[in-house]
Amino acid sequence: MTHQNSIYEATVHVALYVAAILNHPAITVAEDNPGGGTQNRPTLVDLLDWLGDTAYHADDECVAAGERFFDGDFLAGYEPMRAFRDARPAIFSAVHPLLGHDDADVRRTALVAAIPLIEHPLLTQHQAELADHAHRLLATCTDRQHRDFVLDALRTWGHDISGLENQSDIVAREHYTRLRAARAWDGNWTGGSYSDDPPF
Repeated sequence: MTHQNSIYEATVHVALYVAAILNHPAITVAEDNPGGGTQNRPTLVDLLDWLGDTAYHADDECVAAGERFFDGDFLAGYEPMRAFRDARPAIFSAVHPLLGHDDADVRRTALVAAIPLIEHPLLTQHQAELADHAHRLLATCTDRQHRDFVLDALRTWGHDISGLENQSDIVAREHYTRLRAARAWDGNWTGGSYSDDPPF
């Protein structure tokens, strides 16, 4: 599990279990949300969202920030992080089929989860495929976080995103640039997104 962007010994075991049950029919059923009426968001999306958050907490940017902060001794002394990063191919193998799921929300969340997973050396060959999925997402998706993730990924992979950004993307990018400058973010920033506990 995770807490405040930290990865613990149990995290990799939970992540592998979650990956193993993504295909279970019961996981795809939409559930009632007592606090907010009926949602069409299936448990599958919640699980993918948690896997994606956790993968971002263990991505190369987080590791690089940790290495700067700990003078190069971050990953060597962080066995749970290493274990999760080593498990990325197994997790990706479960997420990958969901990129073509019938439900658009599942497809989008699977893509966001897959992006940090393919930083593993055995998975970089999937970059072109994910870039195609990213282009399709940007053509239809209005979710701010999802758009930010895929635009950042495409930029990192060397793609020209100037023709893919809409006005909202440009405003958000300029806002983030001003925010970074104002806060003078340093090596304490680890990137990714925040997640407390798995959604189960």
